[in-house]
Amino acid sequence: MSPPPSVGTLDADVTSPQPPASVRRPAVPAVRPRARHSTVWLGLLPPLALLLGLEFAVRQGWVPRHLLPAPSDLVQTFAQLGQATVTQHVLVSSLRVLAGFLLGTLLALLVGAAVGLRKPLEDLLDPSFQALRAIPSLAWVPLLLLWLGIDEAPKIVLIAIGAFFPVYLGVSSGLRDVDRKLVEVAHMAGLSPLALTRRVLLPAAMPAVMTGIRQGLSLAWMFMVAAELIAATQGLGYLLTDGRETGRADLVLSAIVLLAVLGKLSDSLLQWWERHLLRWRDTFQSHR
Repeated sequence: MSPPPSVGTLDADVTSPQPPASVRRPAVPAVRPRARHSTVWLGLLPPLALLLGLEFAVRQGWVPRHLLPAPSDLVQTFAQLGQATVTQHVLVSSLRVLAGFLLGTLLALLVGAAVGLRKPLEDLLDPSFQALRAIPSLAWVPLLLLWLGIDEAPKIVLIAIGAFFPVYLGVSSGLRDVDRKLVEVAHMAGLSPLALTRRVLLPAAMPAVMTGIRQGLSLAWMFMVAAELIAATQGLGYLLTDGRETGRADLVLSAIVLLAVLGKLSDSLLQWWERHLLRWRDTFQSHR
């Protein structure tokens, strides 16, 4: 006969029963975050494929060279223009865009904030701004030339008009669409109007504001071309006009390539600034 179990053994069996091995759950290993690899280089594949395909098509004679030059012809065009000439045209256009964009953005931030925070101002001003926004860029050119002449002023004002409306829409709609519950909680916490604007309204509206600013910069480049097509002796718009009048498709395409590169670089700078300002957000984009 086997001896009876001791009291310690009984207590251990009662207090800490062990389930059979068949029903025990295996230990789940800790999930490590997956390493994120940069995929920025993927954006280079479409333009590289387009350039290679265009070069091959032109060299095979499928596309007339005088209508659509090969990318290698554009390199020769840049070499013929010279580094100093290309740099001068790029610098002039960039300074015009910078001046007009800053002017239009500053006015849009002030007016958009006033319209977004005050309902009477929205009812008073927003219909007029929506009507003005529908006017094409070239429709402003004759009036600005009559008012301001043919110097730099009409070009900068036209660029400012192009940048104004997207930023105005981003600011006014961003403030207007802030969640009402956030404002009510801020009032219950006793925040002053200044603290409410700084701690609640601005952070909540900032994504829409940054989207409007990026769209405003894109339109600033477009309106710059419209301004330089009319009356200019320097700039990328002037290169477009010169290429059209002389029948040089390579010169026209060279100016278009420069516009695309400058637009992408400036937008990437704003995109980096947006990620820095909105790094506190927990969004789907941050976990992809």
